[in-house]
Amino acid sequence: MPVAHHSSLLRKLGPHTLRLRQFHLTTGCADKSHHEVLVLGGGTGGITMSARMRRKVGAGNVAVVEPSEQHYYQPIWTLVGAGAKPLKMSGRPTASVIPSGVTWIKSKVQELDPDKNLVRTDDGKELTYRYLIVALGLQLQYHKIKGLPEGFGASRIGSNYSVNFVEKTWRALQDFEEGNAIFTFPNTPIKCAGAPLKIMYLSDHHFRKVGKRSKANIIYNTSLPVIFGVKKYAETLLEIVKARNINVNYRMNLIEVHADKREAVFELLDSPGETKTFQYEMLHVTPPMASPDVVQQSSLADAGGWVDVNKETLQHMKYPNVFGIGDCTNLPTSKTAAAVAAQSAILSQTISKVMKNQRPLSKYDGYTSCPLVTSYNKCVLAEFDYDGEPLETFPFNQGKERRTMFHMKADLMPILYWHALLRGLWGGPAPLRKLMHLGSSK
Repeated sequence: MPVAHHSSLLRKLGPHTLRLRQFHLTTGCADKSHHEVLVLGGGTGGITMSARMRRKVGAGNVAVVEPSEQHYYQPIWTLVGAGAKPLKMSGRPTASVIPSGVTWIKSKVQELDPDKNLVRTDDGKELTYRYLIVALGLQLQYHKIKGLPEGFGASRIGSNYSVNFVEKTWRALQDFEEGNAIFTFPNTPIKCAGAPLKIMYLSDHHFRKVGKRSKANIIYNTSLPVIFGVKKYAETLLEIVKARNINVNYRMNLIEVHADKREAVFELLDSPGETKTFQYEMLHVTPPMASPDVVQQSSLADAGGWVDVNKETLQHMKYPNVFGIGDCTNLPTSKTAAAVAAQSAILSQTISKVMKNQRPLSKYDGYTSCPLVTSYNKCVLAEFDYDGEPLETFPFNQGKERRTMFHMKADLMPILYWHALLRGLWGGPAPLRKLMHLGSSK
């Protein structure tokens, strides 16, 4: 059939046939495809927004780019590193969490070209989009510490931030005999800023349970000038530190590990050029972190390399059809799953307005939560906003250690994560907070 006659016939058959023809041409070409909504990253933010967008624009119109076969609920790694939960319960196959009707593109993002509404992957695919959601998380930079990650091959050193090293933390705890147990906080933004403290408190409790606390000198070396960024909860944490005889050193940053000699070298941030070396019997490393290289190398990044979004709407500051969520963004709040939950509700409303050529009205207040586990049965539930002001859900003082909050962290939150958040059905506790506080937002 002549090409001209073929095109004329398709026009007579109507726009539905034209869309079908476009669909077959797109899917038939292995290295090019177009999507109404393209989500980059299959972590918490990416899966959550895929589910929400699937309901908004329909099956077949949303795709998520994610190379990993496994999806992990990382907050539980605090308890895995302390021997309280098995690692296997933290992961599920990525295929099982991809929402029905969402296309899984099992590739790694290699290049972002928002001027052309284009994403290139490492296996040669070119993906175009109408709307882009960037949820690429962040990268762990163990290599920024001299002697790592190869140092993890030795005993007595672990890290709860990596699926590869979290079980080494538990082994280090079990093997501990006598000496310094050191816990670090790096000189970069990190996900879950409370996690380095949690494993420290859990280690203290473990040593007490097995009768080794008197032989352990627990040391917390942090690059920060405070133990925690929110004053109310910092006061509680300092009380616990004092009561349990834990040593806290501020403005120290781990730069080198001699695993063979069990030595950790720290730079003194307020004394440039000076370092201090500690012997350790156990070392828990929180690595430096950064946004993914592909983000840093793109025009989506701000001066610090993070996805540059409006802190209230999560819409990109330069590209109105691009949005960001979670750890890869420059939102000035803690990088936690709880923050992603609250962000997802706002972002969903933002995109709905943008799709209708309307101005986004909903505003993200910076809400995040950090369940600060202080023992194997107690927890301080920190909740706060952009200003570092408490934004508590329950009508009691959450600045105290509570057994109920521990069970919420250990037993309830994983259920909420797998069965509500990842399905786009949980947008944070704001409605519950209003109910608990009789209509007040706080």
